[in-house]
Amino acid sequence: MGILKLFLTLSLLSIAPTGHADFACSSNTTNCEALIDYVTPNATTLSKLKTFFGVKSLRSILGVNNLPVSTSGSHAVSAQETVRIPFSCICTNGTGKSNKRPIYTVVSGDSLYYIANTVFAGLVTVADIGAANQIQNVSLIVPGQKLWIPLPCSCDKVNGQTVVHYGHVVASGSSVAQIAQEYGSTVQTLLTLNNMSDPSKLLAGQVFDVPLKACSSSVNSSSDDYPLLVGNGTYVVTANDCVLCNCSSTNNYTLDCQPSELKPSSSKWSTCPSTLCTGSSLNIGNSTSTNCNTTTCSYAGYTNQSILTALEVTTNQTCSASSPGSSPSNQASKIHLGGWISALILAFIHSFVLYFQHFW
Repeated sequence: MGILKLFLTLSLLSIAPTGHADFACSSNTTNCEALIDYVTPNATTLSKLKTFFGVKSLRSILGVNNLPVSTSGSHAVSAQETVRIPFSCICTNGTGKSNKRPIYTVVSGDSLYYIANTVFAGLVTVADIGAANQIQNVSLIVPGQKLWIPLPCSCDKVNGQTVVHYGHVVASGSSVAQIAQEYGSTVQTLLTLNNMSDPSKLLAGQVFDVPLKACSSSVNSSSDDYPLLVGNGTYVVTANDCVLCNCSSTNNYTLDCQPSELKPSSSKWSTCPSTLCTGSSLNIGNSTSTNCNTTTCSYAGYTNQSILTALEVTTNQTCSASSPGSSPSNQASKIHLGGWISALILAFIHSFVLYFQHFW
């Protein structure tokens, strides 16, 4: 086994993926959610990936990959299949790294080259692992040694907008323009974010920082899941698995939450608490319209005791655009009235002139 790994290591030195430049992370937010692509070297399952990367919940993986919430952990993942992995990011000294996860345990025959380029498919470099674990000699690691694998990430806003940073592994034949179009960004934003000046320098296998616009929400600061950042094209199951929230550009980047119909994951809840908005007959995700206003029951977070809700009222644009006295029908009435007044004045003047001509 050791000889095989040595052979693979030597081979990979010439064909190793391009890896990444550090993702800039100067945000005051010291902890945020991020995503990264993992191109699986071997066939596996979602449960094994969950354990391998130290992801707390299988549904976290389902949500960022937009897989059905009913998908089981035994779901097969083929070799060379790309799976998005969610993880927690921290900002340190101007760069972002995964927050002390995943942790890899060295086995006999491993080298840092093999771990970086094969086990973690080029998401990190030997230098990354060495620096994160304060390894003086990167050629010396021992079986049983536990290594923090510092995945690249960021918590920074982009163009003033809150985003979820996605470490996208560039596919062969892809371009910056194609990536920008697919993920709702611009070429210039991606070039600036990735410290590139020439889009033709994009390489297959490169870990590319792509900002996914996060949906706005009503979740308040007292909630256990605040801030709830959900990137475009993904969903999360929150409130102890009782609420499912989707983020989509088709919903004007406003978080769309509904009761999940799942069993609660917390032992404190035998059933999911009420999702009814106080003072209404609306549940989370329901809305009603009267005259010019639409009232929606929105998800506002959760505590150990309950699910928080908020009633939100919006005014339809067609109503706000028009006001009494400015409608076409009112304007027409004014014009019509003005015509009758003019006619009466002209008739009076005509009669006055005829009267004096008669006596002249």
